[in-house]
Amino acid sequence: MQSRTFYLIANFFGALVLLFIIAPVVNIVLATEFKDIVKTTGDKAVVSSIWLTIFASITATTLFAVFSLPFAWMLARRKFPLKRLVSGLIDLPVVIPHTAAGIALLGIISGNSAAGRFAGMFGFDFVGHPAGIVVAMAFVSLPFFINAARDGFSSVPERLEQAALNLGASPARVFFTISVPLAMRHIISGGVMMFSRGMSEFGAVVIIAYHPMVAPVLIYERFSSFGLQYARPVAVLLIAISVIFFLIMRWFSKDPDHARN
Repeated sequence: MQSRTFYLIANFFGALVLLFIIAPVVNIVLATEFKDIVKTTGDKAVVSSIWLTIFASITATTLFAVFSLPFAWMLARRKFPLKRLVSGLIDLPVVIPHTAAGIALLGIISGNSAAGRFAGMFGFDFVGHPAGIVVAMAFVSLPFFINAARDGFSSVPERLEQAALNLGASPARVFFTISVPLAMRHIISGGVMMFSRGMSEFGAVVIIAYHPMVAPVLIYERFSSFGLQYARPVAVLLIAISVIFFLIMRWFSKDPDHARN
């Protein structure tokens, strides 16, 4: 009887949590007329901002995930001084307010910084440029990828890597042919989370590049300038695109054995 009561309470609280997550999304969809959504899909500013958001998030995920993958492996496999401190620093972008993150980034990519002067040699400035948007998205979302990849590498039996090394394989070959393939599901899952988090970023992006506008900034701009009625269709469209991308990428990150079952 006590077990049944506990399960009923757990289910009740679970239903409340799901309602809390689903209700705002369902409400905004039901409150938006279909004709307004169709009209929004033909708005050049909206389409441009959504494509910029997707492009910047994919670029941030691809570039920074590739560079951070060996680092994630090292965190999973190697012991070194101050390792716990390093692991804590990785999560720092998640902890600090993202507007503060944007201001912090601004100090190292503005025109007066070394990175800003280097970018100026190629004729562009990170501030107010898609490259700045990519940097802002990567900064706030990279911890999700590193942590997921590290967990994936930790789940790979170390004896398999040692056996390959004992047979004469180089560390690089072991990494690319054993460690990465066996941790791939976690790596892809981390990439999905990094992409999704980057695409939804507002605070850091709006500090570095109000223009060109990514979709979250455009939604804020229309809400503050014209009100909820004009911002809602853009929000619904972005939610729909985000869900579609999320489902597609989640599908590719499925465990094949689990999918067959």
